[in-house]
Amino acid sequence: MYVVSYDITSDRLRNKIAKTLEGYGTRIQYSVFECRLGQKKYKELYRKLMQIMAETEEGSIRFYSVCENCEGKIRTIARLQNI
Repeated sequence: MYVVSYDITSDRLRNKIAKTLEGYGTRIQYSVFECRLGQKKYKELYRKLMQIMAETEEGSIRFYSVCENCEGKIRTIARLQNI
């Protein structure tokens, strides 16, 4: 699994990155996605995001690899909002 986060100020670029990531993973926070990818899909996503980032000189995208053993140790503390 990979945790992918981004810090982009341009709305157009940020939306393009988010739309791309939605095809590969689950949004867990506004600019953070969990992506369960094999090596082939990881390379495909990385390439697509590199192409998008080639359009700009600002912002960053980070990939954090989470091994299977560590994945089971992920803990979440959350409060659900009343709707």
